Amino acid sequence: MIDVETDATRSIRTVTLARPEARNALTVEGLADLETAIDDAEASVIYLQGRGPAFCAGADLAAVSDLDGDRERAGEFARLGQRVARTIEESPAVVVAGIDGPARGGGLELALACDVRVGTPDSTYGEPGVTFGLFGAWGGTVRLPRVLGEGDALEFALSGRTVDAEEALRMGLISRLEEEPRTVAESIAANATDAMAVLKRRIRDDRERATQERLEAQAFGDLVAAHADDIDSVLE
Repeated sequence: MIDVETDATRSIRTVTLARPEARNALTVEGLADLETAIDDAEASVIYLQGRGPAFCAGADLAAVSDLDGDRERAGEFARLGQRVARTIEESPAVVVAGIDGPARGGGLELALACDVRVGTPDSTYGEPGVTFGLFGAWGGTVRLPRVLGEGDALEFALSGRTVDAEEALRMGLISRLEEEPRTVAESIAANATDAMAVLKRRIRDDRERATQERLEAQAFGDLVAAHADDIDSVLE
């Protein structure tokens, strides 16, 4: 479930991941709704947040389990997540992630697609899929080394470890640490819309991503097929 609210000045659209009972994990329907919420925005700034004690747990593991180890369906699920992340990245609006609580797997990858990531002191970050035979496949293998550098990206992804807000700031996973992340979105929204749009296009220019994402989705499909039983055991 995705909640959308635009402020009276129409300068900030707030998009809230609203499945707190599931730590805002995303199903196929949730990803589609998120894509629409981003794509339909006319505001100059989009503020993405989670409801409740988590930002986003990533893909709903029950939805991954329902793929029944089918490579093609798993690849389609990965490509949907990649498309949503690209919609965030390519939006003409500046997208600010306000991260409070856990950002895991696909949830972290969606945050990586945002232009600015602001964490609270209670935020935590991790790519735990490797512990049960998967990895986040929503563009993370493309964006993580771009954000962290290859060495830190490899250590972080291969270890499956969780980092706290201070370490995330040091690593560059987040760009700011604030008690109230929305204040950063509000300060950005005061700037010239056209200048921000040009800056975003130029800084975001990346022409080799499509091939990398295609291979990422294929690899995800292979792993879902190989680890279907392991995925089910995590849900038990």
